[in-house]
Amino acid sequence: MIYGERIRLRASERSDLQQFAAWLNDPEVRQGLAHYRPFSMVEEERWFEKMLERPADEHPMAIEVQDEGNWRAIGDCGLMLFDWRIRMAEAGIFIGEKRLWDQGYGSEAMVLLVRHGFETLNLNRISLRVYETNLRAIRSYEKVGFIHEGRLRQAEYQEGRYLDVLLMSVLRSDWQGSK
Repeated sequence: MIYGERIRLRASERSDLQQFAAWLNDPEVRQGLAHYRPFSMVEEERWFEKMLERPADEHPMAIEVQDEGNWRAIGDCGLMLFDWRIRMAEAGIFIGEKRLWDQGYGSEAMVLLVRHGFETLNLNRISLRVYETNLRAIRSYEKVGFIHEGRLRQAEYQEGRYLDVLLMSVLRSDWQGSK
């Protein structure tokens, strides 16, 4: 477990799949993600089996909060697309519990994920991609220390229109300097 002030990150379990599928089948949750269509439980189970074949560092983690003394999942985050020679990876995150949006849980989870990347995995660079319309996420990433690096023009298509994809990153030196 990786503990923060209000949340913890833990390994995703098979028992999480039904909740994850429910979140990913919500168009509002999916809007900020690369997933553009609903998921069946069969697809979610197939994804889980393939995920287990990857190295443990690439396994996503459930984001949990305490609710009446019990921990419960509210989302998912992880590092992927590792390049161990360059010591970099790409981050991904979503908070599936919409009633908990705008309460700082995503920012806290991203702080834990970035700290894990730099202090445990010895990464030098963590990047991410975010849709230009996902202002909540952009503000959160900026708060964590990610800086804008570039823009992929009209690189996503959603709901009948093209969106730009923003490229952001944080370097170990940025992270250490902000502590």
